[in-house]
Formats: sequence, C-alpha cells, structure tokens
Amino acid sequence: MTSTAQAPQSGARTAHPEHLGHVIFIAAAAAMGGFLFGYDSSVINGAVEAIRDRYDIGSAALAQVIAIALIGCAIGAATAGRIADRIGRIRVMQIAAVLFVVSAVGSALPFSLWDFAFWRVIGGFAIGMASVIGPAYIAEVAPPAYRGRLGSFQQAAIVVGIAISQLVNWGLLNAAGGDQRGKLMGLEAWQVMLGVMVVPAALYGLLSFAIPESPRFLLSVGKRDRAKEILAEVEGTGIDLDARVAEIEHAMTSEHKSSFKDLLGGGFFFKPIVWIGIGLSVFQQFVGINVAFYYSSTLWQSVGVDPTDSFFYSFTTSIINIVGTVIAMIFVDRVGRKPLALIGSVGMAVGLALEAWAFSSHLVDGKLPATQGWIALIAAHVFVLFFALSWGVVVWVMLGEMFPNKIRAAALGVAAAAQWIANWAITASFPSLADWNLAGTYVIYTVFAALSIPFVLKFVKETKGKSLEEMG
Repeated sequence: MTSTAQAPQSGARTAHPEHLGHVIFIAAAAAMGGFLFGYDSSVINGAVEAIRDRYDIGSAALAQVIAIALIGCAIGAATAGRIADRIGRIRVMQIAAVLFVVSAVGSALPFSLWDFAFWRVIGGFAIGMASVIGPAYIAEVAPPAYRGRLGSFQQAAIVVGIAISQLVNWGLLNAAGGDQRGKLMGLEAWQVMLGVMVVPAALYGLLSFAIPESPRFLLSVGKRDRAKEILAEVEGTGIDLDARVAEIEHAMTSEHKSSFKDLLGGGFFFKPIVWIGIGLSVFQQFVGINVAFYYSSTLWQSVGVDPTDSFFYSFTTSIINIVGTVIAMIFVDRVGRKPLALIGSVGMAVGLALEAWAFSSHLVDGKLPATQGWIALIAAHVFVLFFALSWGVVVWVMLGEMFPNKIRAAALGVAAAAQWIANWAITASFPSLADWNLAGTYVIYTVFAALSIPFVLKFVKETKGKSLEEMG
C-alpha cells in the first residue's frame, strides 16, 4: 500500500472525467453554501436602519444585534468538521440548509429584538458550517487536475451571494417606495429582504440530494464499493480504482491529527508561524472591510445620500468585489501571494485615507459637499477593489499553504477563529465609533492598512510554487 501512495499508479493526478460538466455541477451545488454565506452575511445591510427605528435602540445595542451572528459563525465553523467526519459531508450541507431556512423565516417574522438576535445566531451557525464544508467537500470530490479551479467556486459564490443580496435589497426598497419600513406583501420591506433567503436556502437543500457523498468519507465508514463508483464518476473510468482507493486510505491512515498542543512553543505561547497566521487574519478584518458589506447603506445615508441611492451604491460595491476577486484568482499563481498582498495594502491605505479625508468635511444641509461626496464614493470602491484582488483571496490561500503538515489543521482553525473574532470586533464597534467620529474611524482603518505593509514585508514568506511538504 505504501508504494502505491508514493507513486500514484492509479493515474489520478492526470485523470480527466468523461463528464466534466457533471463534476462542475457537483462543485457548483456544493458552492451554493458559499453563496448563502455571502448572501446571509450581507443581506442585513438592508435592514440596519429599519431595525434601529422599529426597536428604538442606540448604536451600541444595534451593533450587538448585527454582530451577534458572528458568534454563531465561530461555533458553526469550529464544529462542522467533526460533525462531517461522523455523519458525512452531505448531511452537514442539509443541516446547514435547514438552519438557513429557519433563520430566514425567524428573522423575517421576529416577535422582539431578542428573538431576532437568536435567529441571527442560528443563521451564523449555518454560515460557519457552510464556510467549512463547501471547500472541504469540493477538495475531496474534485479531480486533482481541476482541484484549483473547482475550489475557487466557493470564493466566487460568496462574492456573488453578497452582490445578489444587495441587488435584491435595492429592488425591494424601490418596490416599497424607498422606505425600509414600507409595506410589501403585508410585511415591512426589511422583513421581506431577510425572508427572501428562504429561496436559495431551499435550493441548496434540494441540490444536496442530487450530489454524491465524498469518497473519502465513504471509505472512512467502510463503504468501499460506493466510494469506487463515485471515484469513477468524478475522476473517470480510466484510473485504477483499486489503486486510487489504496492511495486515499494510505493518506488517511498516515495523516497526523494536529491538536492545539502542537501549536504551543516559542516565547509568546504560540509558535511564530501561528502568530503570523493570526496576524494575517486580524489585518484582513481590521481594515474594516465588513463595514462595507454590513453597514454601507447606513454609512451613505449618514452623509446625506438618498436611501435608494445608498442601496444602489452597496450593489455597485459588491460588483467591484466580484471584479477584484476574479483578478485575484487570475494572478495569485502568476504574481505570487506576497506581491499581491503588498499591492492590495497600498491601494487599501490610499482608498481609506481618501474616505477619511472626505468624511472629515462638515455636512451642508445634511450632506457632504459635492466634491467630497464623489471622492468618498470613488474611494470606497477603490478600497473594496484592492481588498478583493489581494487580501480577500490571498489570506485564505496562504493560510491553507503556510503551516507545516504536522500543525496545518489546528493552526488553520486558530487563524480562522481569530478572523471571526476580529470580524466581530469591527462589526460591533463601527456604529459607536461612527457616532463618535466617522473620519476618525476611517483613520483607524487606514492605519491598519498601512501597518499591514511592514508586517507582510518582514514576517510573511512567499508560498507560491512550493509543495505543502516544504512549508515550515
């Protein structure tokens, strides 16, 4: 068995499935979880001001209600892997789909602010599960020759989900006469915005019944014949199925199950490489990217932009996010991770600094002066573009590559947890910081973007073109 694993006699590395379209369908169906991840994360943008008005709450309480979903995200992400190892990847997708549906209905029909917050946590749990199970499943079913391209479906689905949520919000706001609390189908517009997610969530659940279980999971529970059938389906009948099964089983038995204890060492609790991973995660969030997706409508309205226009600008920002993500997917293997991160940091710092300058202007009749208003709008799009073409993709690529094999899984878990915590800190603090000083808030984000430059230069090593075994 060992020799089979060392020399891939199965031919899997160069295998091409007879029905590539079917494999693409399988990956796309799994990536629907990523679409819901993006959709559910950002759809709240359209409801922020209506929730503030309906429940008559201040910025601090509002921030906690918006950010509380991230607690569910962290729990869902932390538990999804273990659940998937016990009951299968497909079952986890189906559980996530049910939770998305329940969260959408509950959020759309809340009795009070507190049960609304509860439904947000449930939705967060589903987001966390989807964020883990989608990439894991696609990696396990994709033929090796297509793994990179099919794996990128998840990130593409997330940014498309963000964009579609903003487009739906804008359309519903127009239908409600520009009023987030205007009546639509017997409900307030913001409730419909949150409830519409039932449609893609139900589709995700239905698609999960149309795709096969991961061969890796099937082998872990002794279903070898079914695993062979699926391997033939996704990798082609030209491979030696017995040898392919032997490869996977050998890899599974020789894997080191990394634990938290493996991460300890060095002068500051964790090993230096773990701190670098945490640093990448924290910088990715501390530039304030999620303010653009959770609060952009509120932000533009606070400087005098009409609500309908503010929703439209949120949508155009999401389109820029998609464009930047596509650019990153094209260049991350050509230019390299580190140069792309540095280009992004410089661009983000410039965009954020211009936003800070524009927001420092005194409002005239409740609006920014025309020049500053246009600069703020353009700078916001520049910031999102440079984030998307760099840190939005590069950080996840690097976190998957930079750790030694022995600690990869555990270190990635710690870095991902740090990212959710940093996301929560920014999301929970923005409304209160904006009330204090909007320009000052953007100066803080600018400083973090600037500090990310020396951090990358000094501590981050390039991982382009290296095998995972070379890391560490």
